[in-house]
Amino acid sequence: MVTTTEAPGLWRDAERCYRVVTARDPRFDGQFIMAVRTTGIYCRPSCPASTPKVQNVRFYPTSAAAQANGFRACRRCLPDAVPGSPDWNLRADLAARAMRLISDGTVEREGVPGLARRLGYSERQLGRVLTAELGAGPLALARAHRAHSARLLIELSGLPLTDVAFAAGFSSVRQFNETIREVFATTPSQLRAASLRRGRREADQGATRLSLRLPFRPPFDAAGLLRFFADRAVPGVEDVTDTSYARTLRLAHGTGVVRLTPEPDHVRCELHLADLRDLSSVVSRVRRLLDLDADPAAVTRVLGADPALAPVVRAVPGIRVPGSVDGEELLLRALLGRDVTAVLGDEVPAEAGVTRLFPTAAQIAAAGPPSVRGVAAALAEGRLDVHVGRDAADLRAELLACPEVDAWTADYVLMRVLGAPDVLLTGDAALGRGAAALGIKDVADRARRWTPWCSYAGMYLWRANA
Repeated sequence: MVTTTEAPGLWRDAERCYRVVTARDPRFDGQFIMAVRTTGIYCRPSCPASTPKVQNVRFYPTSAAAQANGFRACRRCLPDAVPGSPDWNLRADLAARAMRLISDGTVEREGVPGLARRLGYSERQLGRVLTAELGAGPLALARAHRAHSARLLIELSGLPLTDVAFAAGFSSVRQFNETIREVFATTPSQLRAASLRRGRREADQGATRLSLRLPFRPPFDAAGLLRFFADRAVPGVEDVTDTSYARTLRLAHGTGVVRLTPEPDHVRCELHLADLRDLSSVVSRVRRLLDLDADPAAVTRVLGADPALAPVVRAVPGIRVPGSVDGEELLLRALLGRDVTAVLGDEVPAEAGVTRLFPTAAQIAAAGPPSVRGVAAALAEGRLDVHVGRDAADLRAELLACPEVDAWTADYVLMRVLGAPDVLLTGDAALGRGAAALGIKDVADRARRWTPWCSYAGMYLWRANA
Protein backbone atom coordinates (compact mmCIF):
# COMPACT_ATOMS: atom_id res chain seq x y z
CA MET A 1 0.00 0.00 0.00
CA VAL A 2 1.33 3.42 -0.99
CA THR A 3 -0.11 6.82 -0.23
CA THR A 4 1.32 10.25 -0.98
CA THR A 5 1.08 13.24 1.29
CA GLU A 6 1.44 16.95 0.74
CA ALA A 7 1.79 18.75 4.05
CA PRO A 8 1.48 22.50 4.53
CA GLY A 9 4.79 23.98 5.65
CA LEU A 10 5.10 24.66 9.37
CA TRP A 11 6.74 28.00 8.53
CA ARG A 12 3.38 29.32 7.29
CA ASP A 13 1.93 29.11 10.83
CA ALA A 14 3.65 32.15 12.37
CA GLU A 15 1.92 31.82 15.74
CA ARG A 16 3.02 28.22 16.23
CA CYS A 17 6.54 28.99 15.01
CA TYR A 18 6.90 31.79 17.53
CA ARG A 19 5.79 29.48 20.35
CA VAL A 20 8.51 27.03 19.26
CA VAL A 21 11.10 29.83 19.23
CA THR A 22 10.03 31.03 22.66
CA ALA A 23 10.45 27.47 24.01
CA ARG A 24 13.79 27.07 22.15
CA ASP A 25 12.62 23.58 21.18
CA PRO A 26 15.48 21.80 19.31
CA ARG A 27 13.08 19.24 17.83
CA PHE A 28 12.05 21.86 15.28
CA ASP A 29 15.58 22.80 14.17
CA GLY A 30 15.72 22.44 10.41
CA GLN A 31 11.95 22.56 9.96
CA PHE A 32 11.88 26.33 9.51
CA ILE A 33 14.13 29.37 9.76
CA MET A 34 13.59 32.39 12.03
CA ALA A 35 14.84 35.74 10.71
CA VAL A 36 15.11 38.89 12.84
CA ARG A 37 14.50 42.17 11.02
CA THR A 38 16.31 44.36 13.55
CA THR A 39 19.59 42.40 13.36
CA GLY A 40 19.45 41.10 9.79
CA ILE A 41 20.29 37.60 11.05
CA TYR A 42 18.54 34.25 10.58
CA CYS A 43 18.66 31.49 13.20
CA ARG A 44 17.51 28.00 14.01
CA PRO A 45 14.40 27.87 16.30
CA SER A 46 16.46 26.81 19.33
CA CYS A 47 19.02 29.63 19.08
CA PRO A 48 20.17 30.47 22.63
CA ALA A 49 20.17 34.23 21.98
CA SER A 50 17.48 36.41 23.54
CA THR A 51 14.08 35.80 21.97
CA PRO A 52 13.21 38.72 19.67
CA LYS A 53 9.88 40.50 19.83
CA VAL A 54 7.18 38.91 17.74
CA GLN A 55 6.80 41.97 15.53
CA ASN A 56 10.49 41.75 14.55
CA VAL A 57 10.41 38.11 13.43
CA ARG A 58 9.77 36.53 10.06
CA PHE A 59 9.73 32.84 9.24
CA TYR A 60 11.05 31.08 6.14
CA PRO A 61 11.04 27.48 4.92
CA THR A 62 14.73 27.41 3.99
CA SER A 63 18.01 29.20 4.58
CA ALA A 64 17.99 30.15 0.91
CA ALA A 65 14.72 32.06 1.34
CA ALA A 66 16.16 33.98 4.29
CA GLN A 67 19.33 34.76 2.33
CA ALA A 68 17.30 35.91 -0.69
CA ASN A 69 15.56 38.39 1.60
CA GLY A 70 18.83 39.89 2.80
CA PHE A 71 19.46 37.96 6.03
CA ARG A 72 22.77 36.36 7.02
CA ALA A 73 23.43 33.24 9.10
CA CYS A 74 23.78 33.46 12.87
CA ARG A 75 27.34 32.56 13.88
CA ARG A 76 26.18 31.52 17.33
CA CYS A 77 23.63 28.81 16.50
CA LEU A 78 24.86 27.85 12.97
CA PRO A 79 21.36 27.39 11.53
CA ASP A 80 22.58 25.25 8.60
CA ALA A 81 24.25 22.65 10.87
CA VAL A 82 20.98 20.97 11.87
CA PRO A 83 18.92 18.00 10.63
CA GLY A 84 17.06 18.79 7.43
CA SER A 85 13.33 19.24 7.20
CA PRO A 86 11.30 16.01 7.23
CA ASP A 87 9.02 17.77 4.75
CA TRP A 88 11.26 16.74 1.85
CA ASN A 89 10.27 13.11 2.43
CA LEU A 90 6.76 13.65 3.79
CA ARG A 91 5.73 15.81 0.87
CA ALA A 92 5.43 14.27 -2.59
CA ASP A 93 5.19 17.51 -4.58
CA LEU A 94 7.59 19.14 -7.03
CA ALA A 95 9.24 21.39 -4.42
CA ALA A 96 10.13 18.43 -2.20
CA ARG A 97 11.51 16.39 -5.10
CA ALA A 98 13.56 19.36 -6.24
CA MET A 99 15.01 19.86 -2.76
CA ARG A 100 16.15 16.23 -2.64
CA LEU A 101 17.96 16.62 -5.96
CA ILE A 102 19.49 19.98 -5.03
CA SER A 103 20.82 18.44 -1.80
CA ASP A 104 22.38 15.68 -3.90
CA GLY A 105 24.35 18.28 -5.90
CA THR A 106 22.39 18.05 -9.16
CA VAL A 107 22.58 21.78 -9.87
CA GLU A 108 26.37 21.82 -9.40
CA ARG A 109 26.78 18.86 -11.79
CA GLU A 110 24.07 19.50 -14.38
CA GLY A 111 22.90 23.07 -13.84
CA VAL A 112 19.30 24.23 -13.56
CA PRO A 113 18.49 22.75 -17.02
CA GLY A 114 19.57 19.32 -15.75
CA LEU A 115 17.49 19.71 -12.59
CA ALA A 116 14.42 20.70 -14.61
CA ARG A 117 14.95 17.82 -17.03
CA ARG A 118 15.15 15.26 -14.22
CA LEU A 119 11.93 16.61 -12.73
CA GLY A 120 10.11 16.76 -16.07
CA TYR A 121 9.39 20.51 -15.99
CA SER A 122 10.60 23.56 -17.88
CA GLU A 123 13.12 25.80 -16.15
CA ARG A 124 10.54 28.59 -16.02
CA GLN A 125 7.86 26.39 -14.44
CA LEU A 126 10.34 25.01 -11.93
CA GLY A 127 11.55 28.46 -10.89
CA ARG A 128 7.99 29.71 -10.45
CA VAL A 129 6.94 26.76 -8.27
CA LEU A 130 10.06 26.81 -6.07
CA THR A 131 9.84 30.56 -5.52
CA ALA A 132 6.18 30.29 -4.53
CA GLU A 133 6.67 27.26 -2.25
CA LEU A 134 10.13 27.82 -0.79
CA GLY A 135 10.73 31.53 -1.15
CA ALA A 136 13.71 31.08 -3.49
CA GLY A 137 14.44 29.77 -6.96
CA PRO A 138 16.69 26.82 -7.84
CA LEU A 139 19.85 28.92 -8.17
CA ALA A 140 19.35 30.52 -4.74
CA LEU A 141 18.62 27.14 -3.15
CA ALA A 142 21.74 25.64 -4.74
CA ARG A 143 23.76 28.66 -3.61
CA ALA A 144 22.72 28.10 0.01
CA HIS A 145 23.65 24.44 -0.35
CA ARG A 146 27.09 25.38 -1.72
CA ALA A 147 27.65 27.83 1.14
CA HIS A 148 26.99 25.10 3.70
CA SER A 149 29.34 22.68 1.89
CA ALA A 150 32.01 25.35 1.73
CA ARG A 151 31.75 26.03 5.45
CA LEU A 152 32.28 22.33 6.19
CA LEU A 153 35.40 22.27 4.04
CA ILE A 154 36.75 25.53 5.45
CA GLU A 155 36.34 24.39 9.04
CA LEU A 156 37.07 20.68 8.76
CA SER A 157 39.73 20.29 6.07
CA GLY A 158 43.19 21.63 5.37
CA LEU A 159 42.41 22.42 1.73
CA PRO A 160 43.65 25.74 0.35
CA LEU A 161 40.70 28.12 0.18
CA THR A 162 40.93 28.31 -3.61
CA ASP A 163 40.46 24.54 -3.78
CA VAL A 164 37.58 24.77 -1.29
CA ALA A 165 35.77 27.15 -3.66
CA PHE A 166 35.74 24.71 -6.56
CA ALA A 167 35.24 21.61 -4.39
CA ALA A 168 32.07 23.20 -2.98
CA GLY A 169 30.73 23.83 -6.48
CA PHE A 170 31.43 27.54 -6.99
CA SER A 171 32.38 28.59 -10.51
CA SER A 172 34.93 31.19 -9.36
CA VAL A 173 36.87 32.28 -6.29
CA ARG A 174 35.18 35.67 -6.47
CA GLN A 175 31.71 34.06 -6.32
CA PHE A 176 32.89 31.94 -3.38
CA ASN A 177 34.21 34.92 -1.43
CA GLU A 178 31.10 37.02 -2.06
CA THR A 179 28.75 34.22 -1.02
CA ILE A 180 30.62 33.47 2.22
CA ARG A 181 30.62 37.17 3.13
CA GLU A 182 26.91 37.56 2.37
CA VAL A 183 25.78 34.37 4.13
CA PHE A 184 28.09 34.33 7.16
CA ALA A 185 29.08 38.01 7.44
CA THR A 186 32.76 37.07 7.47
CA THR A 187 35.50 36.02 5.06
CA PRO A 188 36.62 32.44 4.33
CA SER A 189 39.99 33.06 5.99
CA GLN A 190 38.30 34.42 9.12
CA LEU A 191 36.01 31.37 9.24
CA ARG A 192 39.03 29.07 9.08
CA ALA A 193 40.93 31.03 11.73
CA ALA A 194 37.93 30.85 14.06
CA SER A 195 37.60 27.08 13.55
CA LEU A 196 41.30 26.60 14.34
CA ARG A 197 40.91 28.59 17.56
CA ARG A 198 38.00 26.32 18.52
CA GLY A 199 40.05 23.24 17.65
CA ARG A 200 37.44 21.95 15.20
CA ARG A 201 39.94 20.64 12.63
CA GLU A 202 41.82 17.44 13.36
CA ALA A 203 45.52 17.40 12.65
CA ASP A 204 45.59 14.30 10.45
CA GLN A 205 42.91 15.38 8.00
CA GLY A 206 44.11 15.88 4.47
CA ALA A 207 42.57 16.73 1.14
CA THR A 208 40.65 13.44 0.86
CA ARG A 209 39.82 12.61 4.47
CA LEU A 210 37.21 14.29 6.60
CA SER A 211 35.47 13.57 9.87
CA LEU A 212 32.02 15.13 10.23
CA ARG A 213 29.29 15.22 12.88
CA LEU A 214 25.85 14.53 11.39
CA PRO A 215 23.05 15.77 13.67
CA PHE A 216 19.69 14.07 14.14
CA ARG A 217 16.50 14.55 16.13
CA PRO A 218 16.56 12.20 19.13
CA PRO A 219 15.69 9.54 19.98
CA PHE A 220 17.61 7.52 17.38
CA ASP A 221 17.44 3.72 17.10
CA ALA A 222 21.02 3.21 15.91
CA ALA A 223 21.15 -0.44 17.00
CA GLY A 224 18.14 -1.28 14.82
CA LEU A 225 19.74 0.30 11.76
CA LEU A 226 23.01 -1.55 12.29
CA ARG A 227 21.15 -4.86 12.59
CA PHE A 228 19.20 -4.11 9.42
CA PHE A 229 22.40 -3.37 7.48
CA ALA A 230 24.23 -6.37 8.96
CA ASP A 231 21.46 -8.75 7.82
CA ARG A 232 21.76 -7.49 4.23
CA ALA A 233 25.48 -6.58 3.97
CA VAL A 234 27.30 -7.38 0.72
CA PRO A 235 30.79 -8.71 1.53
CA GLY A 236 33.53 -6.43 0.27
CA VAL A 237 31.09 -3.58 -0.38
CA GLU A 238 29.91 -3.19 3.23
CA ASP A 239 31.34 -3.86 6.66
CA VAL A 240 29.11 -3.81 9.74
CA THR A 241 30.23 -4.10 13.37
CA ASP A 242 28.30 -3.75 16.61
CA THR A 243 29.07 -0.03 16.64
CA SER A 244 29.56 1.13 13.05
CA TYR A 245 28.71 0.70 9.38
CA ALA A 246 31.14 1.19 6.47
CA ARG A 247 30.67 0.96 2.72
CA THR A 248 32.10 1.98 -0.63
CA LEU A 249 30.41 4.66 -2.74
CA ARG A 250 30.24 5.26 -6.48
CA LEU A 251 30.03 9.04 -6.94
CA ALA A 252 29.81 11.59 -9.75
CA HIS A 253 33.51 12.52 -9.67
CA GLY A 254 35.10 9.34 -8.33
CA THR A 255 34.79 6.84 -5.54
CA GLY A 256 34.53 7.09 -1.77
CA VAL A 257 34.43 5.13 1.45
CA VAL A 258 32.38 6.12 4.47
CA ARG A 259 32.30 4.74 8.01
CA LEU A 260 29.35 5.78 10.19
CA THR A 261 29.52 5.50 13.97
CA PRO A 262 26.42 6.53 15.96
CA GLU A 263 27.10 8.65 19.05
CA PRO A 264 24.58 9.84 21.68
CA ASP A 265 23.83 13.16 19.95
CA HIS A 266 25.22 12.75 16.43
CA VAL A 267 26.59 10.26 13.91
CA ARG A 268 30.34 10.38 13.34
CA CYS A 269 30.92 10.30 9.58
CA GLU A 270 34.47 9.47 8.48
CA LEU A 271 34.99 10.01 4.77
CA HIS A 272 37.71 9.07 2.32
CA LEU A 273 36.93 10.71 -1.04
CA ALA A 274 38.75 10.58 -4.36
CA ASP A 275 37.36 14.04 -5.21
CA LEU A 276 36.06 16.53 -2.63
CA ARG A 277 33.52 17.89 -5.10
CA ASP A 278 31.43 14.87 -4.05
CA LEU A 279 31.30 15.95 -0.39
CA SER A 280 27.84 17.51 -0.37
CA SER A 281 26.36 14.63 -2.33
CA VAL A 282 27.85 12.07 0.08
CA VAL A 283 26.52 13.90 3.14
CA SER A 284 23.05 14.09 1.57
CA ARG A 285 23.07 10.38 0.65
CA VAL A 286 24.32 9.28 4.05
CA ARG A 287 21.65 11.33 5.80
CA ARG A 288 19.01 9.62 3.66
CA LEU A 289 20.57 6.21 4.30
CA LEU A 290 20.21 6.67 8.07
CA ASP A 291 16.95 8.66 7.86
CA LEU A 292 18.58 11.39 9.94
CA ASP A 293 16.04 14.04 9.00
CA ALA A 294 13.10 12.08 10.44
CA ASP A 295 10.83 13.60 13.09
CA PRO A 296 10.52 10.79 15.69
CA ALA A 297 8.17 12.82 17.89
CA ALA A 298 5.63 13.08 15.06
CA VAL A 299 5.94 9.34 14.31
CA THR A 300 5.50 8.40 17.98
CA ARG A 301 2.50 10.69 18.37
CA VAL A 302 0.58 8.81 15.65
CA LEU A 303 1.81 5.22 16.02
CA GLY A 304 1.91 5.31 19.83
CA ALA A 305 -1.80 6.08 19.83
CA ASP A 306 -2.56 2.61 18.40
CA PRO A 307 -3.04 0.23 21.37
CA ALA A 308 -1.52 -2.68 19.43
CA LEU A 309 1.61 -0.79 18.37
CA ALA A 310 2.05 1.23 21.56
CA PRO A 311 4.12 -1.37 23.48
CA VAL A 312 6.71 -1.79 20.71
CA VAL A 313 6.78 1.97 20.05
CA ARG A 314 7.63 2.53 23.72
CA ALA A 315 10.20 -0.27 23.66
CA VAL A 316 12.00 1.02 20.53
CA PRO A 317 11.89 4.83 20.50
CA GLY A 318 13.22 6.66 17.46
CA ILE A 319 12.97 3.85 14.92
CA ARG A 320 14.20 4.80 11.45
CA VAL A 321 13.38 3.64 7.91
CA PRO A 322 16.71 2.72 6.24
CA GLY A 323 17.27 4.61 3.03
CA SER A 324 19.69 4.18 0.15
CA VAL A 325 22.84 5.80 -1.23
CA ASP A 326 22.05 4.78 -4.83
CA GLY A 327 18.68 4.07 -6.41
CA GLU A 328 19.96 1.68 -9.09
CA GLU A 329 21.88 -0.33 -6.52
CA LEU A 330 18.90 -0.62 -4.19
CA LEU A 331 16.61 -1.89 -6.97
CA LEU A 332 19.16 -4.47 -8.13
CA ARG A 333 19.82 -5.64 -4.59
CA ALA A 334 16.10 -6.06 -3.97
CA LEU A 335 15.85 -8.26 -7.07
CA LEU A 336 19.03 -10.20 -6.49
CA GLY A 337 18.45 -10.97 -2.82
CA ARG A 338 21.19 -13.30 -1.62
CA ASP A 339 22.49 -13.70 -5.19
CA VAL A 340 24.39 -10.40 -5.12
CA THR A 341 27.74 -10.98 -6.82
CA ALA A 342 30.02 -8.32 -5.42
CA VAL A 343 32.97 -9.78 -7.32
CA LEU A 344 31.56 -8.14 -10.45
CA GLY A 345 32.23 -4.74 -8.91
CA ASP A 346 35.46 -2.82 -9.40
CA GLU A 347 38.14 -3.11 -6.74
CA VAL A 348 39.13 -0.06 -4.69
CA PRO A 349 42.04 0.42 -2.28
CA ALA A 350 41.20 -1.33 0.99
CA GLU A 351 39.77 1.18 3.45
CA ALA A 352 37.62 0.70 6.57
CA GLY A 353 37.29 -3.03 5.87
CA VAL A 354 35.79 -2.68 2.36
CA THR A 355 37.45 -3.44 -0.98
CA ARG A 356 34.91 -3.27 -3.82
CA LEU A 357 32.27 -1.07 -5.35
CA PHE A 358 28.81 -2.52 -5.90
CA PRO A 359 28.67 -3.60 -9.57
CA THR A 360 27.13 -1.19 -12.06
CA ALA A 361 23.90 -1.95 -13.89
CA ALA A 362 25.96 -2.50 -17.07
CA GLN A 363 28.18 -5.06 -15.32
CA ILE A 364 25.16 -6.95 -14.00
CA ALA A 365 23.43 -6.80 -17.40
CA ALA A 366 26.51 -8.39 -18.98
CA ALA A 367 27.43 -11.02 -16.40
CA GLY A 368 24.84 -11.11 -13.64
CA PRO A 369 22.08 -13.67 -13.05
CA PRO A 370 19.72 -13.96 -16.06
CA SER A 371 16.70 -13.14 -13.87
CA VAL A 372 17.77 -9.50 -13.47
CA ARG A 373 19.57 -8.77 -16.73
CA GLY A 374 16.49 -7.14 -18.29
CA VAL A 375 16.10 -4.58 -15.50
CA ALA A 376 19.86 -4.04 -15.34
CA ALA A 377 19.95 -3.36 -19.09
CA ALA A 378 17.05 -0.88 -18.77
CA LEU A 379 18.95 0.95 -16.03
CA ALA A 380 22.23 0.92 -17.97
CA GLU A 381 20.59 2.26 -21.13
CA GLY A 382 18.61 4.96 -19.31
CA ARG A 383 15.20 3.50 -20.12
CA LEU A 384 14.57 3.19 -16.39
CA ASP A 385 15.78 5.95 -14.07
CA VAL A 386 15.66 5.47 -10.30
CA HIS A 387 16.66 8.58 -8.35
CA VAL A 388 15.48 10.66 -5.40
CA GLY A 389 13.76 13.27 -7.56
CA ARG A 390 11.27 10.88 -9.16
CA ASP A 391 7.54 11.22 -8.63
CA ALA A 392 6.45 8.19 -6.59
CA ALA A 393 3.43 7.27 -8.75
CA ASP A 394 5.36 7.60 -12.01
CA LEU A 395 8.31 5.57 -10.73
CA ARG A 396 6.05 2.83 -9.36
CA ALA A 397 4.26 2.53 -12.72
CA GLU A 398 7.58 2.26 -14.57
CA LEU A 399 8.88 -0.36 -12.16
CA LEU A 400 5.72 -2.47 -12.45
CA ALA A 401 6.04 -2.33 -16.25
CA CYS A 402 9.24 -4.40 -15.86
CA PRO A 403 8.40 -8.14 -15.90
CA GLU A 404 10.93 -8.83 -13.15
CA VAL A 405 9.48 -6.30 -10.67
CA ASP A 406 6.49 -7.15 -8.49
CA ALA A 407 4.41 -4.83 -6.31
CA TRP A 408 6.42 -5.60 -3.15
CA THR A 409 9.71 -4.69 -4.85
CA ALA A 410 8.28 -1.50 -6.35
CA ASP A 411 6.96 -0.34 -2.98
CA TYR A 412 10.20 -1.32 -1.24
CA VAL A 413 12.12 0.87 -3.71
CA LEU A 414 9.79 3.83 -3.10
CA MET A 415 10.18 3.45 0.65
CA ARG A 416 13.97 3.27 0.66
CA VAL A 417 15.05 5.32 -2.39
CA LEU A 418 12.52 8.15 -2.18
CA GLY A 419 12.26 8.03 1.61
CA ALA A 420 8.47 7.74 1.22
CA PRO A 421 7.13 7.65 4.82
CA ASP A 422 3.70 6.21 4.06
CA VAL A 423 4.44 2.90 2.31
CA LEU A 424 3.21 -0.34 3.87
CA LEU A 425 4.51 -3.61 2.41
CA THR A 426 1.29 -5.49 3.05
CA GLY A 427 2.37 -8.59 1.13
CA ASP A 428 5.53 -9.05 3.19
CA ALA A 429 5.51 -12.34 5.12
CA ALA A 430 7.71 -11.12 7.99
CA LEU A 431 5.57 -8.02 8.38
CA GLY A 432 2.47 -10.21 8.51
CA ARG A 433 3.99 -12.38 11.23
CA GLY A 434 4.89 -9.30 13.22
CA ALA A 435 1.33 -8.02 12.93
CA ALA A 436 -0.01 -11.36 14.12
CA ALA A 437 2.36 -11.29 17.10
CA LEU A 438 0.84 -7.93 18.07
CA GLY A 439 -2.73 -9.16 17.60
CA ILE A 440 -3.39 -7.18 14.41
CA LYS A 441 -5.63 -9.22 12.10
CA ASP A 442 -6.23 -6.89 9.14
CA VAL A 443 -3.07 -4.87 8.49
CA ALA A 444 -4.42 -2.96 5.49
CA ASP A 445 -7.48 -1.82 7.42
CA ARG A 446 -5.43 -0.92 10.51
CA ALA A 447 -3.02 1.11 8.38
CA ARG A 448 -5.58 3.89 8.04
CA ARG A 449 -4.69 4.86 11.62
CA TRP A 450 -0.98 5.01 10.80
CA THR A 451 -0.99 7.54 7.93
CA PRO A 452 1.30 9.32 7.13
CA TRP A 453 3.82 7.04 8.89
CA CYS A 454 3.03 3.58 7.49
CA SER A 455 6.68 2.98 6.55
CA TYR A 456 7.64 3.39 10.21
CA ALA A 457 4.76 1.16 11.29
CA GLY A 458 6.13 -1.48 8.94
CA MET A 459 9.54 -1.23 10.60
CA TYR A 460 7.87 -1.80 13.99
CA LEU A 461 6.04 -4.84 12.62
CA TRP A 462 9.32 -6.24 11.27
CA ARG A 463 10.85 -5.66 14.68
CA ALA A 464 7.93 -7.45 16.37
CA ASN A 465 8.53 -10.45 14.10
CA ALA A 466 12.24 -10.49 14.92
